[in-house]
Amino acid sequence: MASSFSLITTTLLLLATITAAQTPTPTPPSPPPASDSCNGVYLSYTYTSGSKLPPNRTSNQPYRFESTLRVLNNADEELKSWRVFVGFQHDEYLVSASNAVIADGSATFPGPVGNGTVFAGFPSADLKTAIETAGDVNQMSVEVDFVGTQFGVDSPAVPMPSNISLVNDGFVCPRPSMQGTRVMQVCCRKDPNALTNITTQDEFLPRQSGDLTIAYDIIRTYESNYWAEVKIENHNALGRLDNWNLTWDWMRDEFINDIKGAYPYTRDSSECIFGPQGAFYQQMDFSTVLNCERSPTLIDLPLEMTNNTQRGMIPFCCRNGTILPPTMDPTKSKSAFQIHVYKMPPDLNRSELIPPQNFKISGRLNPDYKCGAPVRVSPTEFLDPSGLPGPTAVSSWQVVCNITQAKDSSPRCCVSFSAYYNESIIPCPTCACGCPNSRTCSATAPAMFLPAQALLVPFENRTALSTAWASLQRRAVPNPLPCGDNCGVSLNWHLLTDYRGGWSARITLFNWDDSSFADWFVAVEMDKSAPGFEKAYSFNGTGIELHGVNDTIFMQGLPGLNYLVGEVDGDNPKRDPRVPGKQQSVISFNKKLTPGIDVAGGDGFPVKVFFNGEECALPRVLPTSGGFRRGSGVVVSGIVAVIMVVMLM
Repeated sequence: MASSFSLITTTLLLLATITAAQTPTPTPPSPPPASDSCNGVYLSYTYTSGSKLPPNRTSNQPYRFESTLRVLNNADEELKSWRVFVGFQHDEYLVSASNAVIADGSATFPGPVGNGTVFAGFPSADLKTAIETAGDVNQMSVEVDFVGTQFGVDSPAVPMPSNISLVNDGFVCPRPSMQGTRVMQVCCRKDPNALTNITTQDEFLPRQSGDLTIAYDIIRTYESNYWAEVKIENHNALGRLDNWNLTWDWMRDEFINDIKGAYPYTRDSSECIFGPQGAFYQQMDFSTVLNCERSPTLIDLPLEMTNNTQRGMIPFCCRNGTILPPTMDPTKSKSAFQIHVYKMPPDLNRSELIPPQNFKISGRLNPDYKCGAPVRVSPTEFLDPSGLPGPTAVSSWQVVCNITQAKDSSPRCCVSFSAYYNESIIPCPTCACGCPNSRTCSATAPAMFLPAQALLVPFENRTALSTAWASLQRRAVPNPLPCGDNCGVSLNWHLLTDYRGGWSARITLFNWDDSSFADWFVAVEMDKSAPGFEKAYSFNGTGIELHGVNDTIFMQGLPGLNYLVGEVDGDNPKRDPRVPGKQQSVISFNKKLTPGIDVAGGDGFPVKVFFNGEECALPRVLPTSGGFRRGSGVVVSGIVAVIMVVMLM
């Protein structure tokens, strides 16, 4: 009996052991996604696929790449107008990007992004919170699918960016981490030390400041079309635009039916007639449509169109494309026009309003501007001439543009230096404004010193003067000769006098272009001597503060004399060289507020010169007293006069 019980017990234990051995060990739960632990804005960049592209190369081989950028708002505040930097580093050429545009408008798709770029949300730019959407990921996040070409990174290596970060104000992002070799991720959080004027109750972002702003205000809206007012405002003390050209990209097949206060550079409706617009609006007369280009260029109207009932009658319109700095005339520092825009499916709803993207603005001889993406702001409140509350825009966007210097761009004006103690003019630098054709001259040889008489002679007629002057001064003549400055506008700064209580200079403007400049201005930045500025005798001059420092003298033409004419033929076009437009003024300074300055040693020369907002190229050296020979003036002047007569003959 006991043995039977023992046998049964042993058998049961054996069966339990076998059963326990056969029972699978429970798998531990998968770790939550990294995004779940982020209490801010989660960013990830995932490389999905790639393939080799022709042509075959031994180096810098092109490859197709596809990747996805994800932006997820896990914070407790809505993320308005999200912007993310992706540090592309393999000469990437981006062909397409869904749900985003390049934020600064510097490029469109397809286009190069190899130095990294900032993307902004489009057409939806705001990401809501989990609290206000009950965790609806579609409203909390966005995925941007990239397709493009990268160079030099072959499998199994992965062409990942160097960095990803949120660039919205008030956020800080640590260095991103890698999850494997194909996923980069980072959690960006609000900076507790950041100062901001945005509150959680604000429905829109506040308006931003910049050198120039563009307002895009919807003033009337219908099911298939709307009217918008576009206003350009200049806020920079030295910024300016002449004959402005404004360009943007339509992203939803829109087209311009009519404009008041401006006009398209090209009037053409053929793209509508043969495109989807013509197929949808079959009953529309496209002969009256002004422009159907995806990237239209708009220009201002001349002054005489101001009161034209069909094209004018818009406040601040019709100024021939001139926008002056507010320091010069605040009433002329803005320009405006209205456009009638037709939309396309699926946006046929009076509340479906999407602004154009990739704004660009430029002028004839003005600074270069780089514009950001349109940002939704509170609706603009317009003024009523009667003094009563005016109407409010249906929707408003703001574009901020700032003056920038392109990496390889050249100035468009230059400066020469001269002084009472040296008979030679130090001319504008060689190729100061570029060298389009340097096959017959040297683009690297320094510019040759000139006699004063040569300033009024076009560069192509200066050879005899410059080489003869070099011989008189016992200076070497380069072979080949240096190229010209190739600038349409040049200025000469001449140090005129220097005495115990003060000093004076003379500034001369030369216009070598065929076109004239109305309402021109010059700004001269001095290192130490600007506080001593007294008067410009033939110009309207005043000292202004830039960046909180009184170091700049702002000059413009006197009333009736603010027109710098273009270059004209000489008295005898067959014999005489062309003559530039010219204006000149003496400027006086005292030394009471600037004791100890060394006028001849450099303090009497500007460190920066601006003409109509464009920074001009300066000589690399200053005049020295070593070139002054008291007894040689009459002799040299006589020799130069003879040279000029011979040259003209």
